[in-house]
Amino acid sequence: MEDQLRAVMTLVDDVLGPEVVGAYLHGSAVLGGLRPASDVDVLVVARRSLADGERRALLDGLLGVSGFTGGLRPVELTVVEQSAVRPWRYPPAGDFLYGEWLREEFEAAGPPRPAAMPDLAIVLTMVLAGDHPLAGPPPAHVLDPVPYGDVARAAAAGVPELLAELAEDTRNVLLTLARIWSTLATGEIRAKDAAAAWALDRLPPEHRPVLEHARELYLGSRYADEAWSAELTARVGPHAEHVAGEIAKLSGR
Repeated sequence: MEDQLRAVMTLVDDVLGPEVVGAYLHGSAVLGGLRPASDVDVLVVARRSLADGERRALLDGLLGVSGFTGGLRPVELTVVEQSAVRPWRYPPAGDFLYGEWLREEFEAAGPPRPAAMPDLAIVLTMVLAGDHPLAGPPPAHVLDPVPYGDVARAAAAGVPELLAELAEDTRNVLLTLARIWSTLATGEIRAKDAAAAWALDRLPPEHRPVLEHARELYLGSRYADEAWSAELTARVGPHAEHVAGEIAKLSGR
């Protein structure tokens, strides 16, 4: 990961240079350690919004340093304009978001544009808790703390989109639902495997096998090696509906 992370930071420096206030590693690398299919998650706080040419240069560079083959990991790079998140308000706006799941969209339609990003409530909370600067001062010097109510609101707001992606991204959706459930119940953002362990202790027996398998895949398998039996596949939908119901109870939706 270190070589890939250096490549990402070199790209950010080449494109934005002194406009970078700070850059921060977050996600699995900070929460509990990278797993075989984990992304490299980086948040960049910038002094201003990116210009069109900078968006194109950043996207072109990321298309070359992110992926699933050749020893690469998928990169998730988020750029926020500091004034859009400090002082904090909800929903927050992001300036640029690259994720490998969006590659085909970017190749067809061009670089990402600024947009409302409720998930930034969760990302910024993880960045502040992880306290892992790649450039600039500690994140607490750059970002305001996010009220727990906004973290909970952002987590619950993402459930419909997750459920829509259940068939295409089964492992990640199940683990993310478990993390949302544990976050709303405890106020703590856990690593995906830890959130799954928390949820397994609270699931009815009929819903445990699906999440146990998703957790095993997360801990030991790349996406190319992922496999679901017909029996488990039949249980995925009912499991997700059960967890979504627990989330709805906690969020008042």
